[in-house]
Order: sequence, then structure tokens, then C-alpha cells
Amino acid sequence: MITFEQRTSESPYIESVTHGWTQHAGSSVRPSECHWHMVFVREHGRLHPIVVGPLQTAGVASWGGGAEILWVKFRLGTYMPHLPVKNYLDSETTLPGAASANSFWLHSSAWQFPTYENVETFIDRLVRQDVLGFDPVVRAALRDQPQDVPSRTVRHRFLRATGLTQTHIRQIERAQHAAALLRDGFSILNTVYEAGYSDQPHLTKSLRRFVGTTPAQLVRSTVTG
Repeated sequence: MITFEQRTSESPYIESVTHGWTQHAGSSVRPSECHWHMVFVREHGRLHPIVVGPLQTAGVASWGGGAEILWVKFRLGTYMPHLPVKNYLDSETTLPGAASANSFWLHSSAWQFPTYENVETFIDRLVRQDVLGFDPVVRAALRDQPQDVPSRTVRHRFLRATGLTQTHIRQIERAQHAAALLRDGFSILNTVYEAGYSDQPHLTKSLRRFVGTTPAQLVRSTVTG
């Protein structure tokens, strides 16, 4: 079981910040994720800084008991120039510890572990030291805003900043939207229409791939829940 609190952020680089605790070891189906995260785990007196890349398909998440976890979810377009997102797709990369027990190495410098309350200050420092950047072309493209950039350049910048193509991101977001509709009580057929799928098999295939469940299973869980 995991208990947690979550908040949004006014930082242009951060999508959300989550602070949680694991009561005991466990696992569950986790959906795909087009955002990347920095995760800071405190477990049995040790600190583990981890970069978690975008997750292209649904899978299984596992965790140990007695851990305190801070998740920093970055906005699409936020990236580390020295560490391309494509290099850590579907993976977790543990960053090396520094001399202090409360610090770690990133881009040849030692950094103090952030807290739930001061994450924005930590991120601002990364930006000032050019460890973290943001590509406005990605955000503009996701908002369907016109821009004077060749399509080939847009594709390259998407891969650099997100590790994924724009098409893949939209597929993940559509599946997440469809799952939310089903949880809100929409029928399967109405969800097919509202989310823009061609038919029910198309919806089922998408949810299995990106959410790890079927439309019928989501409907049943909503009714029994």
C-alpha cells in the first residue's frame, strides 16, 4: 500500500510533485507514461536518486516497504541536455551518491536532495546551471500552435526533449483520456466516440497497450468500487 499527497507547481518545468510512503512491499499494474521523472527514495536510512524515463507501454510497478518517496514529474519539453531522454526510455537510472549522505552527483556537481516543500528551488538551481532546459517547440506542437519550424526539425526536437514521437505521446494521452471517461461512468460505445477511436476493438487494443486493462475491466472496477 502507498499513501501519498500530491500538488501542482507554478514552475514551468514541473507537471506535479508527489510525496508518498510505502506501508509494505507490493506491486500493481501501472499505465504508460509520456513524462519523465526524478524520484528520490529514502529507504532503511539510505537515499536513492533515480531518473525514471518515459514508459512506452503499460507494465508492472513494484516497491519495497518502509520507504519515503518524492516524485518530480516534469512537463513535456523539459529535458537535460547532457542526458538525452531517449537513453533512459522504459528504464530507471540511479544517480551516484556524493560525499554527503544527503547529496548526489549530477552533471559533475554535487546536489542536495530536495524536499516536498523546496522542489521548485532545487529545479531553479538546475536550470541556472544549465543542467535542465525546456524546448518551447514541443509545447507549441502539442497545443497545435502554428510555428515556423520544418516538420523534420519538430520530430528531432520531440525525440531530444521527450524520447517519444508526437504521435506516440498523443496515443498515450488518448488512452488515458478514454480510461478517465470509463471511470467517470461513460459507456464503452460512448467512450469510443468521445475519444476518437474507430471502433471498440481499437479502444480495447489501445487500453491494453497503454493502460494495462480492458474497457470491460475498467467498467467493472468502477461499478464494484
